Amino acid sequence: MGSDHQLKKSYVKNKVCVTYPFQYIFQEQRFVCLLIGIGIACVVFNVIPSLSSPEKGLVSASHYDEPIQVRRRLAYEFDRGFSHLSAGGRIPLGLKSKSLRILVTGGAGFVGSHLVDRLIDRGDSVIVVDNFFTGRKENVLHHYKNPRFEIIRHDVVEPILLEVDQIYHLACPASPVHYKYNPVKDHKTNVMGTLNMLGLAKRVGARFLLTSTSEVYGDPLQHPQAETYWGNVNPIGVRSCYDEGKRTAETLTMDYHRGLNLEVRIARIFNTYGPRMCIDDGRVVSNFVAQALRKEPLTVYGDGKQTRSFQYVSDLVEGLMRLMEGEHVGPFNLGNPGEFTMLELAKVVQDTIDPNAKIEFRPNTEDDPHKRKPDISKAKKLLGWQPIVSLRDGLPLMVTDFRQRIFGDEKDQTGTSSA
Repeated sequence: MGSDHQLKKSYVKNKVCVTYPFQYIFQEQRFVCLLIGIGIACVVFNVIPSLSSPEKGLVSASHYDEPIQVRRRLAYEFDRGFSHLSAGGRIPLGLKSKSLRILVTGGAGFVGSHLVDRLIDRGDSVIVVDNFFTGRKENVLHHYKNPRFEIIRHDVVEPILLEVDQIYHLACPASPVHYKYNPVKDHKTNVMGTLNMLGLAKRVGARFLLTSTSEVYGDPLQHPQAETYWGNVNPIGVRSCYDEGKRTAETLTMDYHRGLNLEVRIARIFNTYGPRMCIDDGRVVSNFVAQALRKEPLTVYGDGKQTRSFQYVSDLVEGLMRLMEGEHVGPFNLGNPGEFTMLELAKVVQDTIDPNAKIEFRPNTEDDPHKRKPDISKAKKLLGWQPIVSLRDGLPLMVTDFRQRIFGDEKDQTGTSSA
């Protein structure tokens, strides 16, 4: 009996000795248990994937003969059992990609807002960055309720971080009235703004398109101007903040392309007109249209024999999109090779708006180019692009927009003053 009691006592004692440490750990040392659990989970999730075979359909670097540069942001897209590797703005030709996330700097401006319209219609998601110096919220107001549209009030002179696939860099005052207002700021926009957008494109692996200008040719000695022409620019003139600023922007863009392997595109835009232009921006088409509608004399500077080429905004947008989606860096001239003297343009405006409009001659402005006509052979051959809207067809569309804005504003002002 005594031995049975001792045996039972010994069993209970051994049981307590064995179970008490576990009870102590679970009840009193919960933090230690947490660390142990995290350690086990890390081991499990690191060991099991390495033991399993690669899933069917994933892209493996060993399938390529050449080394692959791994970007910071890499997206895998799967379509009907086939996998396509998409890095940044690179879109495989012949494949229908998912909708892109596109940044348009200066997207509330004249050209930018029309570009936004096309991108939204195509099904892309668009982020507009604009400081509204020349851009107008009204230009993109019709997109405000669209979930694929965003707008940010921001100056590109300051850096910004966004996740995008493509960048259309349009931000910069383009008319003499605006860039002469603050030449230093205009130059900073061309240089610092372009640097910031190139840095963003490099950081997120986006394709970058710079909208340069025909002003890089200055007062050309070659006519018409081809992309191989280096220009005749006054580096210290009143227009040089814009001319040389854009030339510097092109240099920076090519340096990022050659030195950092960034995908870039460069467009040199010639005179463009259409709805949503700034009414009093000093450019000849908007000047003539606004003056004719207001029954003012059409102001011609110099003898009126200077020539320009005018493309409708929809033709330009088509060219920019083809350039972005194509495989050629550029630069590409995007303009209408139809050439008009200022007097011929004034006659077209008279025929469209008011045949009785008078012409008033004034002294010519400094560094005003005498001739300007694009050679678009390169764009025709490599982009399959050429303008299709003639000046006589496009100008009435611009006149309708200007008439509504000018006389609509006047009615608003009259109603406000009478109230």
